[in-house]
Amino acid sequence: MIKISLKERRKFGQHFTSPEIFESYILPEIAKILKKYVWVDLFAGSGNLILPILKTIQKKQRIEFFKEHIYLFDVQEHCIEDSIKHAVSLGIPRDIAKKNIILNDSLKSFPKKLSKSNLNFPIFHITNPPYLYLGYIVKSKETQKYISLFQGENKGYQDLYQLALINDLKNNVKDMIYIIPTNFIFGNSVSNKIRDDLLKYYRIKKVYIIEKKIFKHTGTNVMITFFERKDEMKNENLEFNGVKIGLDKTFEKTRTYKLSPKYHYKAGFEFEDFIEKMRAKTPLKLSYYLKISEVNSCKGKNKIEFIDSNDFNGTNYIKIKFQVNQGLLEKIRNNPLWIRTVDTGSWDGRAGLYSIKDSFYVDGIIVTKNTYRTNPIQIFFQTPISVEEQFLLKDYFNLTLEYLREITDSEFMTTYKYSGANYTRKYFGLSQARKLIESFPIRDLSQVQLDKFKKIIKLKDSTSLISFLKKIKRILKI
Repeated sequence: MIKISLKERRKFGQHFTSPEIFESYILPEIAKILKKYVWVDLFAGSGNLILPILKTIQKKQRIEFFKEHIYLFDVQEHCIEDSIKHAVSLGIPRDIAKKNIILNDSLKSFPKKLSKSNLNFPIFHITNPPYLYLGYIVKSKETQKYISLFQGENKGYQDLYQLALINDLKNNVKDMIYIIPTNFIFGNSVSNKIRDDLLKYYRIKKVYIIEKKIFKHTGTNVMITFFERKDEMKNENLEFNGVKIGLDKTFEKTRTYKLSPKYHYKAGFEFEDFIEKMRAKTPLKLSYYLKISEVNSCKGKNKIEFIDSNDFNGTNYIKIKFQVNQGLLEKIRNNPLWIRTVDTGSWDGRAGLYSIKDSFYVDGIIVTKNTYRTNPIQIFFQTPISVEEQFLLKDYFNLTLEYLREITDSEFMTTYKYSGANYTRKYFGLSQARKLIESFPIRDLSQVQLDKFKKIIKLKDSTSLISFLKKIKRILKI
């Protein structure tokens, strides 16, 4: 097999699949129907997603099976050669292998060889297509050749793998198994259009979500997705089982996924559903970050200490002292909370709201350079809210966030990094945090309701909290 440089891999969006992935997760699902389909990979690489089928066919039947049931395509000549050699190693004569392993740019044109008149069986497409995000394509000279593919009727798609999916839709492929980035079902704007366009025609039968690195040259998080075309185009809720495969080979977790067209078929839509239904009648207004420019413009005689969110020494954030005027002093001390957007990997370091004093033993958090969403961020409220009420908000926010994480397995959040932690680390977006804060009903409650609200939060009773919020919404008729 020819060695390919990292630059060349990025040029083509290549991430080759090991035979173990096919044999462990795909072959068991198709083993009983091998003679009912033509098995196709339009982005074949070295053929690891199709050719291992031959191992299950008796040697005396392999050549005839290959002729009728296997077609491989790739845009690169060296991949075609690798696949031919792979087929030969499994008993297929080279001259026969060359007839069904063909050079073709499948992103640009669906192979003519796969027209119905040339086949005796329906197509079943199994593939690990190229992944290249449009944002990367436009920035890299080597990949700008792909820009034209995203024009015309493909305008709005965000990745090469999405073009592969939509090409199968256009060419009436009924059954597909795709190894694709998990952002297909978990992403927001990056995947809304492809889900909206594809999933009114296809149902998802099953997914395997791989929570570990399976490609040598990328950390892209992937899923094996089983698609089946519907009898008719229909926007409807989808429900299917998903199996999560962890770092530990023995770890598998199965859960049921529900996708709704109302939320662009995004997994973890329960978060969006919650914040839409539970938004307070009088939501809190807030802003993020305290920049050094503001501190420098508010100099005075009051001593105050910050951590510099841009200066981390590997263990701690560096502390820095300033003298500020009374107005800024009060603003900082009257806003004692910060948001952690990224899980640390320990259970006491989950994304959520925290006390600046308790976490860093300083008064505030300053940004001396650029703002980064993954650094500690101080929150400032424009809506009048006491320090005591902010700490109630902290407990409410964290309790509610953990409830939503539990019922969705944190899938409304972005996977930050797979690691040796006993859970998958996640990133919680600032816009998501704002919306969750806007569900805090502190300005809508009577004193009796507030007392009950505080008691529920103190008990950390998420079930009672959700019931309470629903009742308040009914009473206020929001």
